[in-house]
Amino acid sequence: MPFRILVTDEVDPEGVALLTAEPRFQVDLLPTTPEAELVPRIGDYDAIVGRSATRITETLLRAGTRLRVVGRAGVGVDNVAMDAATALGIAVINAPAGNTVAVAELFFASLIGLLRHVPRADRSLHEGRWERADLLGTEIKGRTLGIVGVGRIGGEVAVRARAFGMTLVGYDPYIAQERFDGLHVKRCGTLDELLGASDVVTVHTPLTDETRGMIGREQLARLAPGAVVANLARGGIVDETALAEALQAGHLGGATVDAFTKEPLKADHPLLHAPNILLTPHLGASTAQAQRNVAVDVCAAVRDALLNQEYSRSLNVAESGGDWQALQPAMLLVRRAAAVARALLAERGGRAISAITLRLGDELAPGRGPLLAAAALGALEGVVGRERLNVINARSVAQTRAIELIYAETGVPPHPRAVEVRIAADGHDIRVGGVAALDAPPRLTRIGDFHVDVAPRGTLLVLSNRDVPGVIGHVGTALGNAGVNIAEYHQARLAQGAEALAVVSIDGAVSDDVRRDLLVLPDVHAATVVRFGADG
Repeated sequence: MPFRILVTDEVDPEGVALLTAEPRFQVDLLPTTPEAELVPRIGDYDAIVGRSATRITETLLRAGTRLRVVGRAGVGVDNVAMDAATALGIAVINAPAGNTVAVAELFFASLIGLLRHVPRADRSLHEGRWERADLLGTEIKGRTLGIVGVGRIGGEVAVRARAFGMTLVGYDPYIAQERFDGLHVKRCGTLDELLGASDVVTVHTPLTDETRGMIGREQLARLAPGAVVANLARGGIVDETALAEALQAGHLGGATVDAFTKEPLKADHPLLHAPNILLTPHLGASTAQAQRNVAVDVCAAVRDALLNQEYSRSLNVAESGGDWQALQPAMLLVRRAAAVARALLAERGGRAISAITLRLGDELAPGRGPLLAAAALGALEGVVGRERLNVINARSVAQTRAIELIYAETGVPPHPRAVEVRIAADGHDIRVGGVAALDAPPRLTRIGDFHVDVAPRGTLLVLSNRDVPGVIGHVGTALGNAGVNIAEYHQARLAQGAEALAVVSIDGAVSDDVRRDLLVLPDVHAATVVRFGADG
């Protein structure tokens, strides 16, 4: 059955061509359509790809019972109900790099146009006036540019600003010092420090709860008289009313704004009546190259997500440091280790999981976000009655069940690609660990206090028994009589004659009848069956 993809909002044809070229896809093109008309149709699709015109609301997402992926051909996802998408296990993918150059170039076009009065000069000439004497401008060379958000676009702005001879300061608590050094940007420890040092301030951050209203009346007042403010990022980062007031009062020398809280602007918007301001109708990504780039980027990512569960570009999968594909063996191992731990705890009466703790070897530590999601997924699948439980929503589902997710930086396993999952439930806890080598299948190497060595695949049978002669033979006979083939059998003990643990990898399934037959064997105390699905 092919994947069905709905493409709307006139996504660039080069991006759409990546989807239509895939024989496993059925692609339908639809103009921008009101939500009321989309809701009854969206249930037929596995993915929707659009720009900013179509609002991906919670109502639309809930109606999309087949939806796996939402693709946004652009940077922001303000039009997507992210929390709802995450809770429903729907990947949200954007194209953060495709319009980087376009936005950086527009910043300088707007800034220089503002300071050299280019729009006014053009208008006056067209109206038959020669106002050269009244259009004395100022240069940007020698000014201090404060960049709030030193990511992709902020970095491109910095590179070009140096060519113009500007002094650079930046504020971004999420960017390493090495990036500031490489861009020749002096790092400011606080936003207030940046504001006090800047002649021109430009913001290049996403719109989040942290950045909403980041530059308001108090912050604008900290700027030196005559300073210039630019917002080409997202409406709402700079308080528009406060900005208009600062311009009207003459405190600011000017402003340029390309993104607004509500678009399009209404006639009574305060910025439309403010002096010394250059406004553009959200043109940051409006170049032919940028539109092509973001369309190609997002369509390729949607394709890979549908065909290969490649979620490295998904905004609602915790960011992984390093290569997503290289992380897959570890994600599989963590998920299966958690499933084993959950099953063993259930046998002991521990059913209400309270905490999941993950420890990782040094090489895997950068992937802690996705790996913690994989641990939550392994612990919850088979327990939570959800049609769509996956690595995208597993952490969210765990939180709704008051399960604490912990990444522990102490007690790190000695092997660089080792993992350890510890699950606590109803006063019990157990740890299961293994190694996810790049050149071999993942192996479980620890269950509780026992050292084991077995591949977690197909069906795993975990037996607790007394370490006495004949147990292995009795188990093998019982499985053989039931027609169950053993792929691997590993017996571990802590001391001779004491409690032992057997881990048996089985081809096929182990029925309840076979499990009961094992439990009546002499010296077998417990038998836990863990069945792994084909995808994890």
